[in-house]
Amino acid sequence: MQQQYPFKEIEQQAQQYWESNQTFAATETSNKPKYYCLSMFPYPSGRLHMGHVRNYTLGDVLSRFHHMRGYNVMQPMGWDAFGLPAENAAIANKTAPAAWTYSNIEHMKTQLKQLGLAVDWKREIATCKPEYYKWEQWLFTELFKKGLIYKKTATVNWDPVDGTVLANEQVIDGCGWRSGALVEKRDIPQYFMKITAYAEELLNDLDKLNGWPEQVKTMQRNWIGKSYGCEVEFPIVGQEGNLKVYTTRPDTLMGATYVAVAAEHALATLAARDNPKLAEFIAECKRGSVAEADVATAEKKGMDTGLFVTHPLNGEQLPVWVANYVLASYGEGAVMAVPAHDERDFEFAFQKSLRSIKVIEPDTETNLKKQLADLQSQPQDPELIEKSPLIARLRSDLDAIRGQRCVTEKGILINSGKYDGLNFQQVFDAIAADLEAKNLGKKRTQYRLRDWGVSRQRYWGCPIPIIHCADCGEVPVPAEQLPVVLPENVTMDGVGSPIKKDPNFYETTCPTCGGKATRETDTLDTFFESSWYFARYASFDCDTKMVDERANYWLPVDQYVGGIEHAILHLLYARFFNKLMRDVGLIKNDEPFTNLLTQGMVLKDGSKMSKSKGNTVDPQQLIDAYGADTARLFMMFASPPEQSLEWADSGVEGANRFLRRVWMFAFEHQGIGNSTPEPSSDMPEEYKKVRHELHLTLGQANYDLGKQQFNTVVSAAMKILNTLERIPSQKVFVGEKIHFSYQVIAKEGLSILLRLLSPICPHITHELWKELGYGDDILSAEWPDADPAAMVQDTVEYVIQVNGKLRGNITTSRQASKEAIEKMALEQTFVTKFLTEGATVRKIIVVPNKLVNVVIG
Repeated sequence: MQQQYPFKEIEQQAQQYWESNQTFAATETSNKPKYYCLSMFPYPSGRLHMGHVRNYTLGDVLSRFHHMRGYNVMQPMGWDAFGLPAENAAIANKTAPAAWTYSNIEHMKTQLKQLGLAVDWKREIATCKPEYYKWEQWLFTELFKKGLIYKKTATVNWDPVDGTVLANEQVIDGCGWRSGALVEKRDIPQYFMKITAYAEELLNDLDKLNGWPEQVKTMQRNWIGKSYGCEVEFPIVGQEGNLKVYTTRPDTLMGATYVAVAAEHALATLAARDNPKLAEFIAECKRGSVAEADVATAEKKGMDTGLFVTHPLNGEQLPVWVANYVLASYGEGAVMAVPAHDERDFEFAFQKSLRSIKVIEPDTETNLKKQLADLQSQPQDPELIEKSPLIARLRSDLDAIRGQRCVTEKGILINSGKYDGLNFQQVFDAIAADLEAKNLGKKRTQYRLRDWGVSRQRYWGCPIPIIHCADCGEVPVPAEQLPVVLPENVTMDGVGSPIKKDPNFYETTCPTCGGKATRETDTLDTFFESSWYFARYASFDCDTKMVDERANYWLPVDQYVGGIEHAILHLLYARFFNKLMRDVGLIKNDEPFTNLLTQGMVLKDGSKMSKSKGNTVDPQQLIDAYGADTARLFMMFASPPEQSLEWADSGVEGANRFLRRVWMFAFEHQGIGNSTPEPSSDMPEEYKKVRHELHLTLGQANYDLGKQQFNTVVSAAMKILNTLERIPSQKVFVGEKIHFSYQVIAKEGLSILLRLLSPICPHITHELWKELGYGDDILSAEWPDADPAAMVQDTVEYVIQVNGKLRGNITTSRQASKEAIEKMALEQTFVTKFLTEGATVRKIIVVPNKLVNVVIG
């Protein structure tokens, strides 16, 4: 055994041992309880960053811990390989996206292996491989047949230079994030997944996810956005048909003074036929973003269409406006505007000098009026009451409320005819009933969640398995013809998708009639691949179906690890896909992930690491300089998992110093694992104290492990090493029996320390476990549990005070009587020296198990 810590050598040897022995190969034939630990798979960008290191170390610590706890563990790894970054890199590097991606996968796989991850690499998947995406194409066709996938025209953000649809997040100040071109709104046919059919189940099943952070569940509830309201229809003046809107505030209907429609609405198109200015305004609106957040903060703009609709209850004619704050994709693409009770409507109405009618007296105002009336009715001098400060404050508060030009609070109806005096629920029911009686509305439950548009006008993605036939229409590709393989040897010129220009790809025959047909050239949203990969790991080599019976052994995932930024889209889509696969008979579980750990970001100088800020740290340099165990230890010690971690070079150096201390202590105790002494009841007291401290620390560490507080587990390991380094090493005699108590404590303490550190620092602990003679493989050792007997002390140390000042301490038996403790205290020289020249003991105060205060006077 070398005296200096040879991290490069031992890390390479440990990794070779695990690989040659297939240590982490998962199997379904085990009588152990299963534990499926999964960290969100990476995009193969080319190099690991510190966020990867933290994410995968967290999952690995949990996997190794459960392995030693006696679980049948599976921890797989794969690659979320499709996506626009590969296209951009291919253009920049004059290569094909496939070649760039596969090269990156190999490099990053090598880096991940250097971290010492306990991964079953035979289950590795890459979503860009036909053997993977074949099965999502199969699922697509099955859902298409069931009507859960459909095609419709939708408004999208269109980049005219890149020739592709942009996500809302890719539109920056109205321009494409990559090309800088002015983004247009464009109506194009797209495929949608009917996620709204599962909205209620997705919402309700959040209550089953007790192992998820409340923050994530709240974010999903808000995204699904269940609301109760009314469908309201306004007859269009001068023509047939009604304008339909949805509102969660039917109590404000009597205050509606105009209606507003989106630029894409049919009424807007109708009005613009003979109105060039309106047509120009509509075109301007279509150039804006379709994102809700952008629309909410944009300047409110609008034009009068010249059309009118009839109020369904009072018969008034209301003008129809085209407004940029109305989204075609939300609700019905139209709103009833109530300026007195909606801030957005008020802002627009104020700008356009439109009417505002107050129809709600808010509950706050009603309560203030009642308090004022109650005070004024008191049997006291009215003049005195009127002059009281309380009356003045109430009146001031009332004036403030009445002075508000827009009140969004619920309350009592006013200025609403027969509905006056009704509260929110009463008027909700009454107006819904009256609308239904006129066949102009009804109650409706609605969700904020929208069906998922999965079409992308890009190349590097999974081809959509649909054939377009002039006679047969949209025809799903038959299962026996799957996969529809994406050509990989292409030239990227930055304009449009290569497969849209490649007749070898899109020219085909109709599987129904055999006539000439064309393939769909859009590809699937890359969230499609990441929404079911967790199930494929369980059936990684199955070539007959999407997943086989092994999926029901492993699923649901016991522990999922990933960033909070995936709280909504990825996690929601994965839950959706799990239910889809259940409903086509592939799996049995309702939810994909039992427990979820959302780790914080890695920061440097207070900011997220990024190349643009110049504050990145290359994990490879860290591993080369200090070793993977140092990187892993620092990541676990620097912060609790769910909080952000602030990078510090000094912290890395400190982690490395600690591992060198562990190595040196082990070097000084080579072969101790082969020694025979075991703890005994007649061990000298000073060693019992050390053992008590070791097991007390271990007990706390195990508790913290259960709460996934790995930083305090590292602290416990450091405390154990400090304790071991402090104990005396000489032989101790008790009567005529010799105890090699030091060897006993050192053997047990080192065994605890190495096992406690093993999930976090697997390489050094693997090597030292063998070198010290404990066994061949630390992963086969049982996880250490604190000894309850060791945690109970036979003796108690008392602090001794004289007249309240600390003078010394004594150690007594835990069973010693109060009298015996007092007697022992008075016999100490640091007490007797104060009993001179007539001084006497006036009182002795004994605080059990803590202190003795001798009062002398």
